[in-house]
Amino acid sequence: MSYSLKQSGIAYLLLTVVVIILDYVSKTWIVDNLAPYSAEAAISVIDGFFRIIHVHNHGAAFSFLADYPGWQKWLFGGIAVLVSLFLVYLMEKTPRSRWFLNSGYALVIGGAIGNLYDRVFYGYVIDFLDFYVGTHHYPAFNIADCGVCTGVAMIIICEIFGKKDAESRQNTQA
Repeated sequence: MSYSLKQSGIAYLLLTVVVIILDYVSKTWIVDNLAPYSAEAAISVIDGFFRIIHVHNHGAAFSFLADYPGWQKWLFGGIAVLVSLFLVYLMEKTPRSRWFLNSGYALVIGGAIGNLYDRVFYGYVIDFLDFYVGTHHYPAFNIADCGVCTGVAMIIICEIFGKKDAESRQNTQA
């Protein structure tokens, strides 16, 4: 089914813009204020657990494919564009009333575009949120990554529980 722009989830692209702005502003602050890979420049937020540090990720999630000579920048950039376009298409086909699903789509798009910007203009993604216990570190990440992960989780929740809701509504109508 197709919806008019006013009736579709396209309005949730405002959330996408919010994610992009928050990601850009936070990364700009990191670049302007913290030296890359400097433990001395890192800001301890919760001692022994969380700090802000400036690192570069040349790969994808968890630095996947980071050790290759640079082609992965274009691969991940292309994937970000294709996924974003597909999600905009889904938002256009999804009624505006499905706010949780549309918000998930919007968060993924915002995160994908935030990291795409870094890949295009820096050649890598700027990460800065560093959680750790002792010497064990979770891979550093950023606001865009939070958008992607949260959005994907929301979409999965809608797929799992949305299908059950639709099945139960169908069964009660029979």
